[in-house]
Amino acid sequence: MKLSDFDFDLPNSLIAQYPSERRIDSRLLVVEDDFIDATFSQLGEFLKPKDLLILNDTKVIPARLFGRKESGGKVEILVERLINDFQALVMIKASRVPKIGSYIVLENDKQVKVIDKASGLYKLSFGSNSILTLLNEIGHVPLPPYIERIDEKEDFVRYQTVYAKNDGAIAAPTAGLHFDEPLLSNLNSYGVDYAFVTLHVGVGTFQPVKVEDIKDHQMHSEYFEVCQETVDKIVTTKANGGRIVAVGTTAVRTLESTALQGKLSSTKGDTDIFIYPGFEFRLVDAMITNFHLPKSSLLMLVGAFIGIEKMFQIYQYAIEEKYRFFSYGDAMLLEKKL
Repeated sequence: MKLSDFDFDLPNSLIAQYPSERRIDSRLLVVEDDFIDATFSQLGEFLKPKDLLILNDTKVIPARLFGRKESGGKVEILVERLINDFQALVMIKASRVPKIGSYIVLENDKQVKVIDKASGLYKLSFGSNSILTLLNEIGHVPLPPYIERIDEKEDFVRYQTVYAKNDGAIAAPTAGLHFDEPLLSNLNSYGVDYAFVTLHVGVGTFQPVKVEDIKDHQMHSEYFEVCQETVDKIVTTKANGGRIVAVGTTAVRTLESTALQGKLSSTKGDTDIFIYPGFEFRLVDAMITNFHLPKSSLLMLVGAFIGIEKMFQIYQYAIEEKYRFFSYGDAMLLEKKL
């Protein structure tokens, strides 16, 4: 498969810069034999009794920091992964990259020390300052680069799922942004249950695929957890003939990473799974996902799930019908190609 096989033209006007007024007001494209235009508030009508939704309960941290080098040059920091309460791996943007051993002065005049660099990421020490406490004081919502504005107060709420629990993501699992509490509570009336996994979305979500032969692409590693309660619900659902419906590509990657280990069991660790056409899905039967960037690994995952030809038919239809794309955009409900 070539990278150029996953390219398409997208009008800039369809890239959502703000969320819909209410989460459930987002549009939902239901892909069955035909395309059905709906709203996310109608999701339950298109699910099946005995379905189990799998939600990613990672919580986006306000991971973007601004500061200056000791020499005065401006610095932007993106906290990619928390090592512990006082150290983190980060990306740094500056006119000249800081030297190992130097300090960066943050907006609140507290200093952080650059102590190492490996694989394009810097290791920072925040001294005696709790990183999460500091981020919650002066951090900014790490909106993706295609949202061409600075973060606003509303983003602290809307760029977060209503069920976010575990701190650690630098990007939202965006398919989950369409759920509100009443919608989740109402799923039972359709005979639908839900369970949680955790995958802390890292910098890899923004990394473009740059190699022409996509098999040569290396995914960035991300931390995930699957608890025993979720495993038990998956086993029961499969035994009862129900579907596993992953909410978002992060939930898909978490589940399929777990399945690759053989026997399904509670687990935690890092995954760099890369799903592209030809991949054999072992757990996921259907998925809810937003519309993704051209040439992205997420688009390749969708192509693996439903077939490349079908994927492009969907995307062409979505463009013609002016669906909104990317993080704050609309969603679609897909069933795995048999």
